[in-house]
Amino acid sequence: MPEGDTVLRTARRLHHALAGQVLTRSDLRVPRFATADLTGRAVLDVIPRGKHLLARVEGGLTLHSHLRMDGAWLIYGPDERWRGGPTHQIRAVLANTAHTAVGYRLPVLELLRTEDEEKAVGHLGPDLLGPDWDAGTALRNLLADPARPLGQALLDQRNLAGIGNIYKAELCFLARATPWLPIGDLPAATAALLVSTAHQLLEANRDRSVRTTTTGAKPRIITGAHRRTAPGRMSRTGRPRENLWVYGRTHRPCLRCGTPIRTAEQDTRPAYWCPRCQSGPTP
Repeated sequence: MPEGDTVLRTARRLHHALAGQVLTRSDLRVPRFATADLTGRAVLDVIPRGKHLLARVEGGLTLHSHLRMDGAWLIYGPDERWRGGPTHQIRAVLANTAHTAVGYRLPVLELLRTEDEEKAVGHLGPDLLGPDWDAGTALRNLLADPARPLGQALLDQRNLAGIGNIYKAELCFLARATPWLPIGDLPAATAALLVSTAHQLLEANRDRSVRTTTTGAKPRIITGAHRRTAPGRMSRTGRPRENLWVYGRTHRPCLRCGTPIRTAEQDTRPAYWCPRCQSGPTP
């Protein structure tokens, strides 16, 4: 599932291609809205809300979409061949004279009144990359259920919006806690730092084509953690050569201590952790 920074960049591309232009083609290939036609209406803007995309169209309408695991919006020129997948995977086509936006494998696609957007996204917690970001509210949301496993709490978009499985794994590592540790067992200072670090990491990656959590931003949670590093895993500057601390690194040495990274399933998704650097229950 795309993270909040990926959705933000998608919204930017869609906004650049569509906003301020009148649609010359509109094709929504979902049964409920198959007869809806936005042709002749101008796109006003395209904004992200957590992992949701809201394309606002003239006349008080909003096209709401969510990428989930496999969805994608791709932009093409007037004569460019569409390469996002077979035709039967296309769920939406929005075009003007200069660009065509094609939505592939979109599991959520609905047309609603702009005034009713809250029905689609009103349940979300503070958006880590949005103007409504509020660290205090996010922290209170996370700690509302102290017994809930840390990984589950971080992925619940009702607590804070924008974290996916990659950031979940990285934040748990930075907090030195396994994804199964009850969030209420985190020291209060660590929980607060976890929220600020989540915001810091997504902000640092909002403009990057390659996501990294090991350089650029300087999370403080693991300062003073195991200082021994895996031999040959650091660059000449002393920074990790890897872009991520634990995600996708099963059986490879931890960048902090050299212990092989482990993985197990948590709520049907893979969870990654270092058995030395991170404390707490495991499967």
